[in-house]
Amino acid sequence: MFKLNEDLIGEFKKPLGELYADFEDAIPMIKEADFLISVGDQTTKNLLDNDLVPDLGIIDNRIQRKDHDYDIIRTENILNADNPAGTITENLWETIEQAISLTLEDSENRIIVVKGEEDLAVLPCLLIAPEDAVILYGQPNEGVVFVNVSEGKDKATKLMTYFIKIV
Repeated sequence: MFKLNEDLIGEFKKPLGELYADFEDAIPMIKEADFLISVGDQTTKNLLDNDLVPDLGIIDNRIQRKDHDYDIIRTENILNADNPAGTITENLWETIEQAISLTLEDSENRIIVVKGEEDLAVLPCLLIAPEDAVILYGQPNEGVVFVNVSEGKDKATKLMTYFIKIV
């Protein structure tokens, strides 16, 4: 398990890609994505509200730390992962690897439902997903971040050095 070094939490508040204050402004770019990953319930909901279905959605059934009752699971292909806040567990990492691999194989959409918190799932996604994939995630109270895996991989690698490996 990797635990976030709390002293460096400020580094994670910077967007890893292009920040769009208005979700609709990102839609033309989103539609061009070959492989789309959404991290977060609100981001996934925004996609579905615009008839855009991510290849992989990662949710925790919470929006800004509050439970919600939106119907955002639109697939039978549901995987589950445990991931406490401020961590990236091996379970989450392996589940993301499995989901991406299966989705690339059969082109069926998948959802990972995280028990705990999915916020940091962006990092393993950036390190695992194909180079031509796009990841969307919410920047709280600012908008949605659109990041090309090919452009975000180095930043994700650097950010992973801010974690403490717990054995």
